[in-house]
Amino acid sequence: MTAADVRDWDPGDGRIATPSAARAPAWSADVPVRPPAALPPLAPDRGPPAPDWAEVVEHFREGLIVCDDAGVVRQLSPVAERLLPEVAVGELLAASGVAGLRTSPAGGEFGHRGRRLRVREVPLSAGRSCHYVEDVTESVTRADALLAERARSAFLAVVGEKLGNPLHPDRAAAAVVRLAVPTLAEVAVLVLAPRSGRARWWRATRVDDEAPGVDSGVLNAVDLPVAIDEGLAGAEPHTLDWLVEQAVEAGWLPGLDAVDVSVRVVPLPGRDLPAGALLVARRSARYYDEADVDLLRAFAARAGAALTTAVLYRDQAEVADTLQASLLPVEPAEVPGVQWGTAYRPAQAGLRIGGDFYGSHRLPDGGAVFFLGDVAGKGVEAAVFTGQLRQCLQALHRVESHPARLLGLLNDALLETTLAHGQGRFATMVLGVVRPRRDGGVTLTMSGGGHLPPLVLRSSGEVETVGLSGMLIGVVPDPRIGEVTVELAPGETCLLYSDGVTEARGGRRGDEQFGVDRLLHALGGCHRMPAPALAERIEQVTCDWLAHGDHDDIAVLALRATGPHSRPARHLHAVPALP
Repeated sequence: MTAADVRDWDPGDGRIATPSAARAPAWSADVPVRPPAALPPLAPDRGPPAPDWAEVVEHFREGLIVCDDAGVVRQLSPVAERLLPEVAVGELLAASGVAGLRTSPAGGEFGHRGRRLRVREVPLSAGRSCHYVEDVTESVTRADALLAERARSAFLAVVGEKLGNPLHPDRAAAAVVRLAVPTLAEVAVLVLAPRSGRARWWRATRVDDEAPGVDSGVLNAVDLPVAIDEGLAGAEPHTLDWLVEQAVEAGWLPGLDAVDVSVRVVPLPGRDLPAGALLVARRSARYYDEADVDLLRAFAARAGAALTTAVLYRDQAEVADTLQASLLPVEPAEVPGVQWGTAYRPAQAGLRIGGDFYGSHRLPDGGAVFFLGDVAGKGVEAAVFTGQLRQCLQALHRVESHPARLLGLLNDALLETTLAHGQGRFATMVLGVVRPRRDGGVTLTMSGGGHLPPLVLRSSGEVETVGLSGMLIGVVPDPRIGEVTVELAPGETCLLYSDGVTEARGGRRGDEQFGVDRLLHALGGCHRMPAPALAERIEQVTCDWLAHGDHDDIAVLALRATGPHSRPARHLHAVPALP
């Protein structure tokens, strides 16, 4: 029952006013007061006796304090006596010493004896007034707890969103300390687990109302403060004086003194060991209580997961880059009188590796073994197979330099691999040997294993197709391997390419193959091009034909005879456009 259950009780005679049509409904609480202890009984001719309002008012949720026009307390309900023991009947309300009672009619809240009270003043007739006093401690506590939980959930949601993006340990670490300020600390320091005897650290400090500034550095693992070292070991140091002193002496708490700072160190969970340790500090006016520590641990768990993911991604990326680098085609070795040009575009650009390959190896006599091939499949498996082929060729060319016999040895090696692993692996390839001549030209001896025939650009501008054929490598024992010898005069070029060029689908309809005829037309007028420019042109016209569509692996190897000491000729004339 509240004070609203009582309407207009006049403390002068202790009776309830009779409601009329013009007045408010009965039981509205305009003037709730504490009635006298005993009310005179009503005369028999005036109806039933009045209720005991002292008993009614005692059960109000609000306390009632009625004052006269001089501010002297005249009535005091039991609830008011319990909430405000300083207030006494017959004394001035202002003399009670409760400052919160001096409020406006709109009301207000104040703290008193560990409770939260809400008071509002209502004027009565004849200059009197009534103060309604309500204990709102529980409701305010619940509301504060709800707001705190909402703020906590919103903060952790932002943390999860921000820390879900960086996949580099440095960017993730910078994001961690930036998010910790100012919600968790005025200064936040993150130290990652040492790597190669060195520990990386990041620090964020609050600069007025601006975004926190972040700086970083490197520290020897042996020079780490004891608290940070314990945090990296998984322990969680408490707020101790020596911890504060260490942080201040290390220079990690700019603007904070050891006498007015509260510090916490928490480990950031990792896979096996902590990913790092987080030190947070703020002024002692806001000591870290249990709720703060719980929020700090929840933040540390998310930060540790983000850093662990970033470190794992970095390690995997390093391994992938190392493996990809070993599988990428290697630029051909320099040979006197020979200029090389290469172009390579894998089907899956994100991997940077594919099933096409090329390369060369120097021979003791001054020449070189060169090759270009295509293995079955795409992606990682095809790239691994090309790596095996290149390693085989690197070993076999030391014992055999004749192209046809070298291809035969490579075929035997592939068949043995198939028998050992039970997987059919085959490839197409053109393998040749180039040897410079005294007149500045070169002699090419080439063998074919089921690959597209090479093209030769003569100095006259004519494009010739070399009649080279053969069977797939790695399918049957003792395959038929073609062989041909081509002479290149200075300024002439031999072009090897994979089927990713001729089978590229695009054009106006989007499904038409590029074909050999368009390739021959694209080579028209390019006989004066240096080998690198020629290979780049073939790749460019193929990609233009594709128009960003899907394609197979593309590989181009151009070999140009330049003479013993000649400089490359400038290519300034126009080349024909595709039909």
